[in-house]
Amino acid sequence: MTTVQKIKEIEDEMATQKNKATSYHLGQLKAKLAKLRRELISPSGGGGGGPGIGFDVARTGVASVGFVGFPSVGKSTLMSKLTGTHSEVSEIDFTTLTTVPGTLKVHGAPIQILDLPGIIEGANDGRGRGRQVARTCNLIFIVLDVLKPLGDKKIIEGELEGFGIRLNKKPPAILVRKKDKGGIAITNTVPLTNIDQEEIKAILSEYKLSNVDVTIREPNMTADDLVDVIEGNRVYIPALYIDAISIEELDLLYKIPHSVPISSREWLNIDELSEKMWDALELVRVYTKPRGQSPDYSAPVVLRRGRCSVEDFCNAIHKEIAKQMKYAVVWGASAKHSRGQKVGLDHILEDEDVVHIAKK
Repeated sequence: MTTVQKIKEIEDEMATQKNKATSYHLGQLKAKLAKLRRELISPSGGGGGGPGIGFDVARTGVASVGFVGFPSVGKSTLMSKLTGTHSEVSEIDFTTLTTVPGTLKVHGAPIQILDLPGIIEGANDGRGRGRQVARTCNLIFIVLDVLKPLGDKKIIEGELEGFGIRLNKKPPAILVRKKDKGGIAITNTVPLTNIDQEEIKAILSEYKLSNVDVTIREPNMTADDLVDVIEGNRVYIPALYIDAISIEELDLLYKIPHSVPISSREWLNIDELSEKMWDALELVRVYTKPRGQSPDYSAPVVLRRGRCSVEDFCNAIHKEIAKQMKYAVVWGASAKHSRGQKVGLDHILEDEDVVHIAKK
């Protein structure tokens, strides 16, 4: 029996026995399903399991954005207009067969745009080219068919889930710590509403974890969240949903969460798309100010929020600068004074701050 057949068998069993199966048995099934899907994400053998041609794309820019969608929904047209990069455009399904990279400048920062081959239903089970979706993207644009946006959205989300990609989610607040002895200890600082201790023990048993501490720190955690933490190969990526629309359909499609209705043909709402992209990527522009000169606003140093200290800024320019720095002077949103603030390496910078580095 193939991996795909085993997955289908477990999914069918979960669908038919959900109401009568015990929590312990359901936990076992979910863990088994996750382990089988892991084989599809990272196949161990040959026979076509590796990435196909065109997916080994060199990283450029400060962040990468992948275009995902069913074939012939307008991904290539939109990318061509945004970046000036030619990605073959046709009404025929599967025109794009390899990853096509381009670059778009947003607020002076170069963003790499990747036109990925069209997703088909069942791609996460090894069919089509969807299995080769770039899990390293910083943001995913999901391009929907305006005639059936909600149906496409559900299918594509399911396919990406199968690749181990979690959209618009944060890593679960669950800590799993192995130990040498002492059995299983389960601690929850919040009520368990979507999982019980039997289900937790079943999942741990399936992974042969007999000596382990499990701590759940947020409400509404599920068995799937626990499996994700144990597997440890999930990626958490923000996503925006793009609908190629007419003006009449604008109000309807705005009701989809994280949705940005656009028209690449009429160049409608593209500015909002760029702004939403910038916000989702959580980038921070920092401008340099040489001594006795005006700030250089033409070439910002672009950092990611969460890694935007003065030390990160120095390392982005050259790793020796942090060692040579005596202090930095910062102007902007992170400074306490409009005249500038003298700070150290651990100071956190905000978007469009200006920084002068004083050396020892």
